[in-house]
Amino acid sequence: MLHKEKLRTSSRDEIVDITRQTAALVARSGVQEGLAVVYCPHTTAGIAINENADPDVKRDVLMRLDEVYPWTHPKYRHAEGNTASHLKAITTGNSQTVIVSGGKLLLGRWQGVYFCEFDGPRDREYFVKIVEG
Repeated sequence: MLHKEKLRTSSRDEIVDITRQTAALVARSGVQEGLAVVYCPHTTAGIAINENADPDVKRDVLMRLDEVYPWTHPKYRHAEGNTASHLKAITTGNSQTVIVSGGKLLLGRWQGVYFCEFDGPRDREYFVKIVEG
């Protein structure tokens, strides 16, 4: 089962919790044991799994990514001016695979699934592929 999900980001750099939506898709699928692959088809955004208990984690991650990949750099040559967003997306990765067990996402106590925007605000989409097995 392949699901196409849409979202609208509200700032240039943003980490959006998509755990609830992904879990709902798994529940509706009826799959009890298998995998859920969450995939981002954009080159300036990514998918991550990280802590969902303290919102400061998202802030800290975005802060450090900005320090490592500043928005402007004298040696950047990409004409669109968004090299930093591409570097952040490469670092984050474009997908995450989560085990489905007992009909639920098998995430740790503090884990959530996130859509990571690095070149917003934009209308975005991501895909969730649920595989039984």
